[in-house]
Amino acid sequence: MNHSRWKLARDKELTEQDGRSPELKELDREISLSMALAQVVYDRRKALGLSQEELARRCGLTQAKISRIEGSDTVPTLSLLAKLAKGLEASLNIAIDQDDASLTLTAHEAA
Repeated sequence: MNHSRWKLARDKELTEQDGRSPELKELDREISLSMALAQVVYDRRKALGLSQEELARRCGLTQAKISRIEGSDTVPTLSLLAKLAKGLEASLNIAIDQDDASLTLTAHEAA
């Protein structure tokens, strides 16, 4: 078996038999959710043409807090998520399933 076939077989085996502990799997899931939030907040802020400071003012937060959210460096509370959604003029939708979670921001339609 050549090297590339061996690597593909090894990657497949690792994927099928994930030997990580439940704690590591949960940590990975938390990191993924934090990164997803960071990305949707950043994307929406940019779409609105706002700086971090302007968004912070809209949300009643500090620029440093917005930076930590966009950098995946914080675990937000529900009240913080509500402030973010309001400041971003969007609905925040979080779907959590047993093995999967997704996060989206849906812009409010202009009146």
